[in-house]
Amino acid sequence: MTRWPAAAIVSVALLASAVAASAQAAKGTVVTDTVWSQALGTSKALIVYLPSSYRTAAGRRFPVVYYLHGLGGDETNWTGPGGITQVMDSLVAAGKPEMIVAMPDGDDSWYATYNVLLDAAGCRRMLAKGANADHDCVAWPHYDDYIAFDVVRHVDAKYRTTATAAARAIAGLSMGGYGAITLALQYPTVFSAAASHSGVLSPMEFAPPPFGRGLYTRSSADSATAASFMNRNAERFRIVFGADSSSWRARDPATIAARLAQRGGKFPALYADGGTSDFFLPQSRAFVEAMSARMVPIEYHEWPGNHEWKFWRGHVGESLAWIGAHIGGAAR
Repeated sequence: MTRWPAAAIVSVALLASAVAASAQAAKGTVVTDTVWSQALGTSKALIVYLPSSYRTAAGRRFPVVYYLHGLGGDETNWTGPGGITQVMDSLVAAGKPEMIVAMPDGDDSWYATYNVLLDAAGCRRMLAKGANADHDCVAWPHYDDYIAFDVVRHVDAKYRTTATAAARAIAGLSMGGYGAITLALQYPTVFSAAASHSGVLSPMEFAPPPFGRGLYTRSSADSATAASFMNRNAERFRIVFGADSSSWRARDPATIAARLAQRGGKFPALYADGGTSDFFLPQSRAFVEAMSARMVPIEYHEWPGNHEWKFWRGHVGESLAWIGAHIGGAAR
């Protein structure tokens, strides 16, 4: 057995301690916050990830990416089953840009302005079983303005951000993927990049006949699953998206993109992915084809997987790295 001198043992112990301290210092911190929303008429919860340098680099400002949760989720999803804190720390350790990650509570809103203004009884009828009516029923359901204005202004005012569109992105999963893409297309002067994981990017599939079920959307292999989803959410779709073609198309990502192109607006950078076993995969494919038809660049990936946290946790690193490449250089 090799015997180590006492001084060497102390040196090794000190080195191990320094490495451990360094690793601890390299970790970001997670803050629980609250936002007052004029658009909703209430306060909402917000989770914020601050990179490790936020504590040590006084005066330095950081780019911000907003990650939206899916239907039935909340602001804790991305730091919980999504593992976004650990993924972000790993990316920073690998030399990727440091970013603030803000994760707001979006209820089951589809991050849109509702087509119907609900009273308290109507809101309770719409809620999923077990939902908290006092929490989820807001006075003014303008969830797009809530994210694009109230949440963004709060984060820019309270945290050391670079408060420009060039340093601001938005991303999300499923319903949140829909929200991320539509919000970036609606507000290109607020967000310069958007990423969707398994997003509902062709919602016209769920519109009522005769104007629903678009050309690219329905997957025959998954039609039963899609029909079940549509039936379970029919009341919420009617309230959020409306009951006529004009109200649905006003909230359709491809239509919003077409209108942005018609007025000569600058498109945000776009990213989307989907699982090859996900019944929402045709939605992403339909949106990508619509963008390609308009010569709008979009980075798109299909990976093995389903509509589940295993898939999103496994691929959030790709969207974070892609977003960092787009907005990471805008920090100051």
